[in-house]
Amino acid sequence: MLDEITVYNDDGEEAVFHVIEQTQINGNSYLLAAEDVDEEELDAWIFKQIRTDDDEVYYETIEDETELEAVIEVFEELFLF
Repeated sequence: MLDEITVYNDDGEEAVFHVIEQTQINGNSYLLAAEDVDEEELDAWIFKQIRTDDDEVYYETIEDETELEAVIEVFEELFLF
């Protein structure tokens, strides 16, 4: 599993996220990640892994609400004890 990913916003600003968990759903890879893992309460983000035709990989946030809710449910199940 990846330890960190670098994400760029629309303005080209870079942010490094620490990967907490990764899962596959219907052939797509999703990451649960946070910028600062040393905080008591994490601000976690979910990213979808996208592959280009050149086989490059980048990560984007999920715009589709139905897809996002489904991925959130999977991550919640992974963290239930």
